[in-house]
Amino acid sequence: MFSLSSMPSTTSVLSAYTAFTASTILVRSVISEAQTMTKQLIPKKLQDKILLKLGGLLGNLSSQMTLIIEEYNGLSVNEIYEASEVYLRTRISLSIERLKISKAPREKSICVTVNAGQKIIDIFEGIHLCWELTSVETQKPNFDTEDFTISNEKIEHKSIQLTFHNKYKDFVLSSYIPYVVKRSKAIKEENKAVKLYALGSFNGDYSGPWSSINLDHPSTFDTLAMDPTVKKELMDDLDRFIRRKEFYRRVGKAWKRGYLLYGPPGTGKSSLIAAMANYLKFDIYDLELTSLHGNSELRRLLVSTTNQSILVIEDIDCSIELQDRQLGRNHNSDSKLTLSGLLNFIDGLWSSCGDERIIVFTTNHKERLDPALLRPGRMDMHIHMSYCSPCGFKTLASNYLGVKTHCLFPQIEGIIKEVEVTPAEIAEELMKTEDADIGLERLLNFLETKKRKHNDDKKEVSELGEDTSETADRGEKLVKKKKT
Repeated sequence: MFSLSSMPSTTSVLSAYTAFTASTILVRSVISEAQTMTKQLIPKKLQDKILLKLGGLLGNLSSQMTLIIEEYNGLSVNEIYEASEVYLRTRISLSIERLKISKAPREKSICVTVNAGQKIIDIFEGIHLCWELTSVETQKPNFDTEDFTISNEKIEHKSIQLTFHNKYKDFVLSSYIPYVVKRSKAIKEENKAVKLYALGSFNGDYSGPWSSINLDHPSTFDTLAMDPTVKKELMDDLDRFIRRKEFYRRVGKAWKRGYLLYGPPGTGKSSLIAAMANYLKFDIYDLELTSLHGNSELRRLLVSTTNQSILVIEDIDCSIELQDRQLGRNHNSDSKLTLSGLLNFIDGLWSSCGDERIIVFTTNHKERLDPALLRPGRMDMHIHMSYCSPCGFKTLASNYLGVKTHCLFPQIEGIIKEVEVTPAEIAEELMKTEDADIGLERLLNFLETKKRKHNDDKKEVSELGEDTSETADRGEKLVKKKKT
């Protein structure tokens, strides 16, 4: 039976506790000192080898397996990482303590994502799987060639870890991962937002060569003031392109398409590109050749673009002076980008790195381009963006003033047939008022002024030609008179 006399005294308890605490501190100090000496005396690589050997001798006590999913697979984006990131947004539960939220301008919903270090438990056909996002930041020296200064650029290396019981390895790889990829594609289709990519970093964080924002351009084929026949031909060509995956594979061609948009400034080339992206739900990659140092960088950027995208090179005729392939001259000392490199980029071996891609060149002067750039297989369809036509004017009047017919339409259409006026010029006049009568009257005055100036210029050129002819005749008579 328990007796009070058998209980230890308070002094004995305190003394034993003090001795235990002192021993614990001493052991910790010895262990810490041993670890410090080990790190100093034994190299890190040798330490890792010793631990690896010990692990092999003791056997693998853990039954868990972890898959590491890096954000990039070499130079290209890891599709499994992208799919996992999208999929995990649908698996956020109340147990998650830290979340990241963001919202782009004009976006209706808030984007909620998992913060680094947080774990998400998913159950698939009775199997428990644990997801965790990891992120490591490093500093990368960045040399500015204009200011000759060096700054540190922050680089973020992202990865996702998937942990599960190792006996389910084959099932996870053959069934669960494909399910995640398929589900993410369906989610992206439901919430598709067209992105506009450009080189560099928008927020100071480096996570690849491209940075993006949502493309909120409202241009559609319905709002474009272009020839209806050309518009329909282009839409039919795009529809035919996206449904012919097996056709391209059967004939042995890369699944891509090239378009050349040419015409005077202000005729809607950039708006047409936005309309194409909105129509297909394809992202846009805006590439400036002047920022590239050579062909290898061009190839690196190509493989880092995603499928279902439009690569745009605007003003190709004046963006860079390409090296002549035959003469071997390079007019731009800062760039080693060659015409041969650009051609290989468009339809060479490197052009097959990806599917369902569109390349668009724009120019104001088609005649300045090397014929090698224009042949089928590189620029498959040439689209002339001409001056505004009467049909284009009606589209603009409907867009800006909400009218489809008006008593001034015949006069305006008659002048448009006689003078060269761009859709941008007409749109600018129509934007000055919301009243249809006032807006069309102002447009008519603008067109009449433009017509008078055109006629005056034409008359001046004609008179100058006559004066030149008369001067030449007098000169010939004077020469003949001197000879006689």
